[in-house]
Amino acid sequence: MREYKKLWWLLLAVLAITFAVLGWSGVEIYRQVPPIPQKVVTPSGKLLMTQESILDGQTAWQSTGGMQVGSIWGHGAYQAPDWTADWLHRELMAWLEIAAQEEAGVPFSQLSADRQAALKEQLKTEYRTNTLDSSGTVTVSERRAAAMAETSDYYVKLYGDDPAFQKTRSNFAMKEGTLPSLERREDLTKFYFWTAWAATTQRPNADVTYTNNWPHEPLVGNHPSAANVLWSLASVVFLIAGIGFLVWLWAFTQRHEPEPEAPKRDPLTIGPLTPSQRALGKYLLMVVALFVAQVLLGGFTAHYTVEGQTFYGIDVSQWFPYSLTRTWHLQTALFWIATGFLAAGLFLAPVINGGKDPKYQKLGVDVLFWALIVLVVGSYIGNFLAIKHIMPEHLNFWLGHQGYEYLELGRVWQIVKFLGLAFWLVLMLRGMLPAFKKGGDKNLLALLAASTIAIGLFYGTGLFYGERTHITIMEYWRWWVVHLWVEGFFEVFATTALAFIFSTMGLVSRRGATVASLAAASLFMLGGVPGTLHHMYYSGTTTPIMAIGASFSALEVVPLILLGHEAWENWRLKTRAVWMEAVKWPLMCFVAVAFWNMLGAGVFGFLVNPPLALFYIQGLNTTPLHAHAALFGVYGFLALGFTMLVLRYIVPGFVFNEKLMRTGFWGLNLGLVLMIFTSLLPIGLIQFYASVTEGMWYARSEEFMQQPLLQTLRWVRTFGDMVFIVGALAMFWQVVTGLFGRQKQAPAGYGVPAAAE
Repeated sequence: MREYKKLWWLLLAVLAITFAVLGWSGVEIYRQVPPIPQKVVTPSGKLLMTQESILDGQTAWQSTGGMQVGSIWGHGAYQAPDWTADWLHRELMAWLEIAAQEEAGVPFSQLSADRQAALKEQLKTEYRTNTLDSSGTVTVSERRAAAMAETSDYYVKLYGDDPAFQKTRSNFAMKEGTLPSLERREDLTKFYFWTAWAATTQRPNADVTYTNNWPHEPLVGNHPSAANVLWSLASVVFLIAGIGFLVWLWAFTQRHEPEPEAPKRDPLTIGPLTPSQRALGKYLLMVVALFVAQVLLGGFTAHYTVEGQTFYGIDVSQWFPYSLTRTWHLQTALFWIATGFLAAGLFLAPVINGGKDPKYQKLGVDVLFWALIVLVVGSYIGNFLAIKHIMPEHLNFWLGHQGYEYLELGRVWQIVKFLGLAFWLVLMLRGMLPAFKKGGDKNLLALLAASTIAIGLFYGTGLFYGERTHITIMEYWRWWVVHLWVEGFFEVFATTALAFIFSTMGLVSRRGATVASLAAASLFMLGGVPGTLHHMYYSGTTTPIMAIGASFSALEVVPLILLGHEAWENWRLKTRAVWMEAVKWPLMCFVAVAFWNMLGAGVFGFLVNPPLALFYIQGLNTTPLHAHAALFGVYGFLALGFTMLVLRYIVPGFVFNEKLMRTGFWGLNLGLVLMIFTSLLPIGLIQFYASVTEGMWYARSEEFMQQPLLQTLRWVRTFGDMVFIVGALAMFWQVVTGLFGRQKQAPAGYGVPAAAE
């Protein structure tokens, strides 16, 4: 421990400081959330809505799939509009038309330029003025109430089955009768109004709205604030400074660690397979089966962006609408990636335990697998029943669909998932804890155990909000899961697990692996923990939250500049021993992880990172650009690499099929490249220009998104999708044939696991 004392203290200091910052930010967010008025009234005293009806509207929105049908404050799906920006613009235009008719008896477009300018200034003053009083009452003018009613009528018809809106619903990939209940549709409009009210009403004693002036809407002066520009420039400075500091640190502290002499035989194949390791085959099959299902669902969902309600002319939207298939697409991604990580951990547990299973370990592995099956099937059925509105609405949140992206599964299924992760943690610790009693350097094992505990427990932070929790508070906890749990602790676990595997193989020194892992963990956590807040610039938070998110999230990119070196080190390992040829393809997956971490998480991540950039592009196709490249490119390839690595060891004599693996590996990489550069990136950049010049509402509008050029670009994505699907099928077939097919004779020196006892 003494040799690594400074690195441990550095890591502990980083964690203490960054979680303190994140915790303080949480307190600030709770204190400063945009208020939900007790009631909204007109000067004559007419009651328009109450706090309860607004929250009823929030639950109605959740019941439609929530963030899977358009977005709120920029978070959600991308085919339908951002409802905040859309409602706001429609209400503003309705106000101007009503004002023109009341004051001049003509449409707004027929007024003189001077009169139009005067009305726009009056509009801006009225909408930005905060009329919330001490009793929690918001008063709106009779004119605004009329504009609200007109806008509300549009949404009531859109979310129903009014034939006049069928084409619009198709263009938005919404099914007929998206929300069947008229009463619930009326409540929904109150929630949409409130999100727009918060987006255009100034905070007390501030010159920005509750959402930091988002969305861009020139009619009411929603432009980037001075703080937005300041912290955007600061984030670039922090990025450059961080890179410079890291390069200097690397140059002056990097020690060349002598490479140990590689063993003549793979150490992981010397001992017999344990019963729990042999039981992992079904996990690997589940990983690739869910992977293929997710890829097919992704292609199916992407097709909805061009045909809306049909799949090559077949009307399927009433049973499997965009909101449902997109839900399953995202949920399935988390399921198979997490299963790949769980399988890797369960394979390592007996290795750590001296090649033996703890008592009843195989039983635990089997129980966990069937619990995962119940979780997947149960959550899918719940999603289906909720979005079909078959499930009673009071059960929707608990058994059906929470409405929040990446946490769509009903709360009961979310609890089941958390309990499953906790059970996995117990299985892992049963293999790890006895190893601490043995002699030798246990620092790397300690870091691996710590990251395992974090993965097992931190998913539980997604349970800290409820069905009617304020959406700003919900976003805070949601990003603890989506960003911190996935992008933080999974990254540390993967780095440490790989270091442990390669040092156990005798390919790298234990000291070098430990130092690298501790340093990497500190770097990941330094930017990653407070960097969680960069997702919340415009979710009803204050300027300090923007400052923290911009500053620290820029530092997330810093360690990614070293990934080229990491890729080279991983690639070079295959030449260290003849038997390393047996793990060539898992190593290739880890090389791909380094590349996509640099491009997807680094380049495309920073593209949507500075507040000024995100002000214009939050909720555009630049977001799935980053998400696809980072989520699959990094964590997907990690899970596949772990899957192939475990497959190689649990099947004695297994030899990868070169043709299948080349097809799978290069098909996935090429398909992702085509998807990004022929569709997502061009569409995102075109939308970005529209957002800057006109406003967010226009960049997501039906008029803009249905242009022939954008339609063509969405069709072009089909080519990338098909290449990707071929790659996924090849990976699937490799695992199937590896588990059930007759194995080829392994070459001499290849390393064959000993027969199980």
